[in-house]
Amino acid sequence: MEILNWSLSMSSDLRTGRHCVFNLHVHLVFIAKYRKKVFTKPILDAMYLHFNKVCGDFEVELREFDGEDNHVHLLINYPPKVSVARLVNSLKGVSSRRLRKEFPSLTQYYHKNALWSPSYFAGSCGGAPIEVIRQYIQDQETPN
Repeated sequence: MEILNWSLSMSSDLRTGRHCVFNLHVHLVFIAKYRKKVFTKPILDAMYLHFNKVCGDFEVELREFDGEDNHVHLLINYPPKVSVARLVNSLKGVSSRRLRKEFPSLTQYYHKNALWSPSYFAGSCGGAPIEVIRQYIQDQETPN
């Protein structure tokens, strides 16, 4: 409990769940199908609103969002109960459907009703570097 109290006082990014304290972040990158250069500032602005709504539904926080003409980056803080794969599926599906309705000119770039490439990047980020955590664990005083 001593470490938990120390951790809580050291980081304002920590969130609490019913039975846990967590600070999980994932960096996501979604690419437009065939890397088509389809995104404009108004489309990215609308996309941000759709992503933010989905994040609210999942009880996750969209900490950062930006993109270029053919891909977007998201930084998300999420609780342990959320599956990153389910979150990604919802983010891509909802945004694809809503953007198609909102920007009819985008439909020329949809192939089989898909705006996004089926692949994506997900990288864990934040917190202490792996080597620091590894050393901390190795330095524990194992009882006799």
